[in-house]
Amino acid sequence: MLENSVKVSIVPLVFLIFYEVSGGPFGIEDSVQAAGPLLALLGFLIFPLIWSIPEALITAEMGTMFPENGGYVVWVTSALGPYWGFQQGWMKWLSGVIDNALYPVLFLDYLKSALPALADGFPRAIAAFALTIVLTYLSYRGLAVVGWVAVLLGVLSLLPFLFMGLVSLPRIDPSRWLEFEGMGSVNWGLYLNTLFWNLNYWDSISTLSGEVENPATTLPKALFYALLLVVSGYFFPLLIGTGALPVDRGVWSDGYFSDIANIVGGVWLRLWVQGASAVSNMGMFLAEMSSDSFQLLGMAELGMLPEVFAKRSRHGTPVVGILFSASGVLLLSWLSFQEIVAAENFLYCCGMIMEFVAFVKLRMKYPAASRPYKIPLGTKGSILMCIPPTLCILVVLGLASYKVLAISLLALLMGMVLQPCLVYSERKRWIRFSVQRTK
Repeated sequence: MLENSVKVSIVPLVFLIFYEVSGGPFGIEDSVQAAGPLLALLGFLIFPLIWSIPEALITAEMGTMFPENGGYVVWVTSALGPYWGFQQGWMKWLSGVIDNALYPVLFLDYLKSALPALADGFPRAIAAFALTIVLTYLSYRGLAVVGWVAVLLGVLSLLPFLFMGLVSLPRIDPSRWLEFEGMGSVNWGLYLNTLFWNLNYWDSISTLSGEVENPATTLPKALFYALLLVVSGYFFPLLIGTGALPVDRGVWSDGYFSDIANIVGGVWLRLWVQGASAVSNMGMFLAEMSSDSFQLLGMAELGMLPEVFAKRSRHGTPVVGILFSASGVLLLSWLSFQEIVAAENFLYCCGMIMEFVAFVKLRMKYPAASRPYKIPLGTKGSILMCIPPTLCILVVLGLASYKVLAISLLALLMGMVLQPCLVYSERKRWIRFSVQRTK
């Protein structure tokens, strides 16, 4: 019997989405380095209109149309068939695991100034392993626990920036927000990658739709509130940081908000921001781990993965999915930050293209199907809405290096081979599946 069958309510769900997408303003500093204050501020206002809102709207409609675990895997399977549904699941799961490998590493990066032993070597490896085990255990204890931990961590992550805003008021000079050195000075690759990485993953929450309390109304509301929280959580600190001090683009890189905190508020505020940065990585790990593991559970329930992936612990969590996702994190934690971001962005983009295709095809093929939440656009409007984010995807794919392209194509090829191998194993009865697969 499951010990914890409590469904996720709206408040924890908002913060789970917040951590799937954002986790706070940590990591947006590169936008100022790449393009200066004006374009950085405009980017975090305009890019959500081009990318975040369309992705969140599609997630709300499709997530309420298919309120079950597996999310986008179910959508693509319904529109394009089980083969492409499996490819979607493989790409998005791998992308999520690659992304999740960042967070233990970043957590230790924020602590190494206070604990130099964690900078490298064996102590760092042991600390990363121990942190992954602890966070994985929290994921095992159930979504109710993870959701409320996300609420606590979210408050802790954002509070220091409210205080920073208050102590910075006497220093604010609005003219600094308008500084722009010309198009030729913009590092477009860094600028667009920073915006994209910080404003995507709205669809990840769909993989645990089956665990949401009354998803038909809760999911759309949670996505709306999370969108407001994410955008304000980026824009407000950026407004403070660029307005309170003369902008030197060269110093705006990861962790610079803690330097601003030190200048405007002192050491106590710097330590608070650094602590918030560390716990933010914990929240992002927990949210990503939940989505990745419940995605594997949903795929098993569809008959795409062996039956063992559908088994739950007494806390209602997918044990095998958690173990597989945690193993992937440990195996990938040796990669550099830049390699991780580039690889997960490439795979994520490939998956998003299939989501857009599935969304439009289901609108055309089943226009009268039940959609508790429906985007107020017809088929033509839906297609037009998908054009700007698709162009963004093409730009991101075009920015990939040859190394990232080779690694990503190899990962895609693995998925194309893995699916028929699983089908063959089922026919030979080498592996047991919980339901009969749709051929």
